[in-house]
Amino acid sequence: MSANAEILQGAGLMGSAAREISVARAESHGIVGGWSPENFAHEQIRGLVRRVFLATEARPLRQVVFSPVESHSGMGAICDQVGRALALETHSDIAVLSRDVPASEAALLYAHHDGAAIKSWATRLTINLWRVPELSLCQTGEEAGTGCYWRARLAELRNQFEYTVIHGLAAGRSSEAALLGQLADGIILVLDAHSTRRATARKIKETLQGASSKILGTVLSERTFPVPESIYRRL
Repeated sequence: MSANAEILQGAGLMGSAAREISVARAESHGIVGGWSPENFAHEQIRGLVRRVFLATEARPLRQVVFSPVESHSGMGAICDQVGRALALETHSDIAVLSRDVPASEAALLYAHHDGAAIKSWATRLTINLWRVPELSLCQTGEEAGTGCYWRARLAELRNQFEYTVIHGLAAGRSSEAALLGQLADGIILVLDAHSTRRATARKIKETLQGASSKILGTVLSERTFPVPESIYRRL
């Protein structure tokens, strides 16, 4: 799983000046307050955001799917964290396409969706960050969740936001992850440190590649620290 190692290592490859700026901005948002596993995780996510969205490339990545290999109850929180970290690094408008919005709330928002700008009814989290519910949860038509639906949905998001973080379904249980991996700028697989088997992850990766999904890499969630926190504070 070389891509996994590449992204995880890349998350720590910030120069001292860049790190100072990042920490200063994070402190202004109330994120950093001394070393802790939570702040360490925030720093890793900021590094991931820089590597995926903000690296200098001919074709920047604007719409990225984050999908668990298998079911993962914390995916919504991970996508929110990625969106918040990206909002600290750019003044561009960002959407987090969420599947964690309650069905009743999503249905209410869906009633105001037709023809209205997304920013007028989505939930604003920061000055340049919005949480947008996945509206296929409210639809029962034949096109809901299909290629036609997602092409239109992603085009709508691309027209109104510079970046979109997409909460994808479990890649091992839904073909929609492969579809989004084709239509968006790429997909990142999220592995659970305690439950994802290497063979399972490899098989799903091969399946996505066979479906022409653009796999950007993998990240590891639910990491635990093998030594006491007091020792990490000295590093």
